[in-house]
Amino acid sequence: MTLEFNEAYYRRFYKDPSTRVYDQKRHAKLVSGIVGLIEWFGLELTDVLDVGAGLGWWGQWLARHRKGVRVVSTELDRHICKKYGHRQADVTTFRLDRQFDLVICQGVLPYLDATGAEAGIENLAAMCGGFLYLEAITRDDMKDAIDAHRTDLRVELRPAAWYRKRLAPHFREVGAGLYAARRAHLPFFALEAPPEK
Repeated sequence: MTLEFNEAYYRRFYKDPSTRVYDQKRHAKLVSGIVGLIEWFGLELTDVLDVGAGLGWWGQWLARHRKGVRVVSTELDRHICKKYGHRQADVTTFRLDRQFDLVICQGVLPYLDATGAEAGIENLAAMCGGFLYLEAITRDDMKDAIDAHRTDLRVELRPAAWYRKRLAPHFREVGAGLYAARRAHLPFFALEAPPEK
């Protein structure tokens, strides 16, 4: 099945109050929290990459609250890219020859088959010099974390362990969807991040 991430998709899952999971105001709390944690850990954001940026909520929040931050955003649909100012790109093949302080990948990888998701993780890791924020619903989430009536379930429901195994060579898991790039050599207190195995 070929999925289209067009206006109809964003209307249903992001705009329509009767079918969306949350609105932009609630999403702003997520962005504020993640950015606050990154700054708490001592990293000043200057360059951000938002892969699968959709309606551009991350970029809009950053433009309002972190005015000096440069944001590169990508999306698949040509019309969505034109409307919201994104670069048209596919995470399975997209890799810039630079690193960003924060790479965002929210709700993208579960739409890919295993090969595509693995390629996407490798590309995200190559472009991440600080932190990765990753949201990917998993099989583990289906028990009590997902509202099946408001969530697009046309995805690959892999175990969370599948993602963690592929992220581990490149990232240290901090929590709340936040991963620190190993190349950044960021120090954490013992209770700020799970101990390394």
